[in-house]
Amino acid sequence: MDCKATVNIGDYSRGGKTRGDNKAADHDMGCEEKYTPFGLVDEDSGQLHIAFGSSAKTSDFIVDCLYSWWNGLPLPERDELSLIQIKADNGPESNGRRTQFLKRMVEFADHAGKPVQLLYYPPYHSKYNPVERCWGILEKHWNGAKLVDVDTMLGWAKSMTWKGINPIVELSSTLYHKGISLSKEAMQNVEARLTRNSLLPKWDILIQPA
Repeated sequence: MDCKATVNIGDYSRGGKTRGDNKAADHDMGCEEKYTPFGLVDEDSGQLHIAFGSSAKTSDFIVDCLYSWWNGLPLPERDELSLIQIKADNGPESNGRRTQFLKRMVEFADHAGKPVQLLYYPPYHSKYNPVERCWGILEKHWNGAKLVDVDTMLGWAKSMTWKGINPIVELSSTLYHKGISLSKEAMQNVEARLTRNSLLPKWDILIQPA
């Protein structure tokens, strides 16, 4: 999983070959409508899930997207899983020390009723995260198109393919607040639920469901 750079909505040039009207702004003079894409790709099936958030990129946004992905899976698929392994960049909103993220992930493991393993890529190695290749395909797919409104953005995202499969695309209108963190006392309760790899405590974390 990973978040992509913010997408500006409007008459902005996106590079690539021109599609339709070729008049576009080459500078961002104060874009008022922006969306943050969150992506999760299932390495077994190739199914890509993309959520566009209209609010801040936060731990809560990321975990809410995980809930949406999980709740959308068919029940037989959920039942046959013995472990949810999540590969992620060690970004500020979802790293192995982000208290709000870890609290929400403990709650997610309880909700799913499955062990969750968080595996982090070291700094400057995010290119090895499979979802990064999906972002590259999306950029190539919609470059040259003007994303003049949210429906156009969603339409282009839905029409891309990854391994021959169209992604599942959704829009999040939830308002998220930055800077939410846990007290030391509250974090002690969360930390008690985490099993950190003794050799890589910040990079390999296992959460057992209650």
